[in-house]
Amino acid sequence: MTNQKKKKNHVPTRLNILFFAVFILFSALILRLGVVQIVQGEDFTRELERTSHVTARIDAPRGLMYDRYGNIVVDNELELSLTYTQPPRPSEQEKLEVAQKLAKLIDLETSSITERDMKDFWILTRREQALEKVSAEERRNLDNNEEYQLTLERITNEDLAEITEAEKSVLAIKREMDRGYALAPQRIKQGITLEEAHAISEHLDELPGVDILRDATRKYVYDDTFRSFFGRTGSIPRESLDYYLSRGYDRSDIVGTSFLELQYEQALRGQKAVVENITSRGSVVGTASEQIGQRGNDLVLTVDVELQSKVEDILRKEVESNRGVYLRDPAAYVVMMDPKTGEIYSMAGYEGRDFDHFGVVNKSFEMGSTVKGATVLAGLHSGVIVPNSVIYDAPIRVGGVQKQSVRSMGNINSLTAIERSSNVYMFHIAMRIAGFNYSSQCCWNDLEGSYQEFRNYLNQFGLGVETGIDLPSESLGFNGGVQYPGNLLDLAIGQFDTYTPLQLAQYVATIANDGYRMKPQIVKEIREPSSSKEDLGRVITQFQPTVMNRVEMSDEHIKHVQRGFRQVIVGSQGTGRALANKPYQLAGKTGTAQVLNKRGNNQTFVAYAPYDDPKVAVAVVVPNVNRNSSVSISRNIVSGVMDTFFELEERRQNPEVNIPVVDEVEENEEENVD
Repeated sequence: MTNQKKKKNHVPTRLNILFFAVFILFSALILRLGVVQIVQGEDFTRELERTSHVTARIDAPRGLMYDRYGNIVVDNELELSLTYTQPPRPSEQEKLEVAQKLAKLIDLETSSITERDMKDFWILTRREQALEKVSAEERRNLDNNEEYQLTLERITNEDLAEITEAEKSVLAIKREMDRGYALAPQRIKQGITLEEAHAISEHLDELPGVDILRDATRKYVYDDTFRSFFGRTGSIPRESLDYYLSRGYDRSDIVGTSFLELQYEQALRGQKAVVENITSRGSVVGTASEQIGQRGNDLVLTVDVELQSKVEDILRKEVESNRGVYLRDPAAYVVMMDPKTGEIYSMAGYEGRDFDHFGVVNKSFEMGSTVKGATVLAGLHSGVIVPNSVIYDAPIRVGGVQKQSVRSMGNINSLTAIERSSNVYMFHIAMRIAGFNYSSQCCWNDLEGSYQEFRNYLNQFGLGVETGIDLPSESLGFNGGVQYPGNLLDLAIGQFDTYTPLQLAQYVATIANDGYRMKPQIVKEIREPSSSKEDLGRVITQFQPTVMNRVEMSDEHIKHVQRGFRQVIVGSQGTGRALANKPYQLAGKTGTAQVLNKRGNNQTFVAYAPYDDPKVAVAVVVPNVNRNSSVSISRNIVSGVMDTFFELEERRQNPEVNIPVVDEVEENEEENVD
């Protein structure tokens, strides 16, 4: 019994001890909660407010470009980029120290450094000297910004001369670092070498915010073929910054800056990867979410890269082998397009000793007799001539100046005038449109209005107006204005206003297409990116042929001029009869415009084929050729590119990556002067 009582006494004692321990623990917990809530509550609230979610967006590769047959022409190539991510409240001194360390590891171009950049760097690295630029008395009456501006004004060229080349390297790096935003990677240098990447990797622990990013740069599969029209990419131009920022771009983004890259920026732009970081006290403490990026949409071009490569080779051969006949700036331009759809097969320009395709759309020339088809149609539509009108071709005098054809042709009709390229026939059309009777020498009615009427006819074919091509800019050519009556006559033979090679191509394509002027198109489709570059993705946008306008002339009149263009090639006195034996039934019009004080000629040639069902229209412009030369460079180019087009129609080859080496060419045949 005694033992049982002892055991019973022990149980309440142990329970009491347990209850007491629990009481102490709960008391401590309540006390701690009270301290956290009452004493430290405001501190923790402020800490919570300092914790935030910050979103960083990482660039994705741009879309690819394919030619009309599915060959990749613009690809993306992996490269390494050095990036710097700023903390929310960066210290200028800390950034300077990072830049100084990076300058020992990489080389960065310093040519873009401005005087303002150097002044800011001088202030940052020479604080004592900078303070001495403003006296204490002056400082009392100035706010911080005014003091800073006064300091900038007082920094001399001698002060800036203190900045060494090594410091300029540091400045170039820090300048790029400063352009970034907090917690967003900013590219410091694209395309760092493997040696630079290894050196940086070994010192990453000493370089806060610095990282090496897998990036993409444009790769041109066929070297320089059509490259000018692909365009360039780069940083957002300063003058366009507000435009891009308003559309969700970041200041550090890479965008298209010219031609197709610019025109189709919204399609080519990739979908960025989005990383949401959790930050506290300026440091990243975790990742809340991550969204994978996606390559931009792909473009399918109307261009045939194999044809383009061969066309460029033909241009180069002709210019290089005839370099001695140019009076100035050896060059040649060619445009090939589908007259029924406006699709561009090939566009090329060769200037000096290299390809510069910009001239096709941005340089204009007097085109000479190639425009006479439009002149005849203007005469037919205005009623000043009919298809069988006969005019006597002999020298005339207007305003005391004698004007004539290459040779006197006697009585000719409009077809013969086109075939033999009569200037005088066109002069009479222009005079009649202006109300001037040459026989009675009376009278010029509303000369200014006559100029405008004549240009209105030319504009309908695309001469002197926008062609509508899907590029961000093109030249309209130059309007010679309204001067003397004789200039109106020169306008009628293509020796007053100037036009671009692209406008000339649209003009001949309009004639070939029975008077329907089609919008030139370089991009055929926009497609979603596919998982494999060898396969095309789903079509997002398919560009349909677009009719810009139908010229006012009747079908009968257009057919009449088409017959004239055919006679130029197959007629016994046709100026293009050297190409009469082509199997694809060529039609066209030659041209020469006198330039450089009549010492030189712009050689031009427009053509299309087959005559009865045109598949291709071409315009060739060869400026500044010595007029005494017997070489017809324009004709040789038309012959070469048309032969190539129809050869490729019959047997489609795989494009060669490397452009063939220029071969020596034989002596050219003598030209039939128009």
